[in-house]
Amino acid sequence: MKKLLLFISLLALFVGGAYTLLNGDVLNKLIKEQIETQGRALTEQSVNVVNVDIKLLEGTGKIHGLVLNNPKSFSSMPAFSLDEITLDIDINSLTSNPIILNKLIINNPNALVEFNEKGRANIQEILAAIKKNLPPSSEPITSSQLSNDGEVEPRIMVKKFVLAGVVLNVDLTKLGNTTHSKTLPDITLMNIGGDTGLPADELGGELLKQALSTILKSAKKQQKEVVKDKLKEKVKDKISDLFKKYT
Repeated sequence: MKKLLLFISLLALFVGGAYTLLNGDVLNKLIKEQIETQGRALTEQSVNVVNVDIKLLEGTGKIHGLVLNNPKSFSSMPAFSLDEITLDIDINSLTSNPIILNKLIINNPNALVEFNEKGRANIQEILAAIKKNLPPSSEPITSSQLSNDGEVEPRIMVKKFVLAGVVLNVDLTKLGNTTHSKTLPDITLMNIGGDTGLPADELGGELLKQALSTILKSAKKQQKEVVKDKLKEKVKDKISDLFKKYT
């Protein structure tokens, strides 16, 4: 029972410390509120969730309509939004440590990577806040410590973390260009938390950090390609002007 009580709070990903056995709508409401509260504290931006539907006995869960707002110095469009997160819970791991999520899939999220006049992106500001607000990394623990019930905080690990069908919008209007959109190939990350897992208050931040870092990397690659093409066009224009001048 102790493991089950602790597992409920871990399912929220951002939750740490609410070890109360709740059921149905009450549990889902608690998880929704904690994702919003802890997400706001972590990113320093408003985080909103439409609803949560966790079915412990079936080993499944869904989080619907999550929105992470943009920093104030950027546009009013959300930095990151999604329709659905699905969880596949290893029920057999309820009696072990770490508790295991076989899969955590973020379905068809929308990401806006917006660059300002100085070339700094909104996602960079959010990642800086996450890095600042994440709890200090836990000390490594051994498998023998994990087996000592009551001495080590329960941990959770994610075997497979998937960003499926990310719609990436790269806004370069402040750099004299336009907004470029593309759908990224599915992004898959394995074994988040390693063999010993992470405490709940670290796992949510680590998942978000890795997701946004991967998206930012793709956006910067696209930014470089656009800038490169723009420079090529400038060179062509100069050559054309010189040709006209001497003919």
